[in-house]
Amino acid sequence: MTTPISRSQAGTRMSQVVIHGDTIYLAGQVGSPGASVSQQTQDCLASIERLLEETGSDTAHLLQATIWLADMADFEEMNAVWDAWVPEGHAPTRACGEARLATPDYKVEVIVVAARR
Repeated sequence: MTTPISRSQAGTRMSQVVIHGDTIYLAGQVGSPGASVSQQTQDCLASIERLLEETGSDTAHLLQATIWLADMADFEEMNAVWDAWVPEGHAPTRACGEARLATPDYKVEVIVVAARR
């Protein structure tokens, strides 16, 4: 029996959310263009929380995170926001690297995979 796949906020290029079984995959979330690294990180994480809530999950069910920074010099500033956001004892696996993002106004992009509650 094949497990169904559902997609939310789907366009021709991508979906914001894909659910396969009890696993939720979110597209990369970005913050307000031109805002500080801290503000963009807060924006990304707020979007993630909203999407997880809409799909029956929450931050305690994060499995994996991939974080892209436009400049690794911003690593500590991003981590200050991230560390305060992740529930104690529920840190997902994580990778963080530097990449040129969609526009120079973006400094942070966060991609997560989570389990349903």
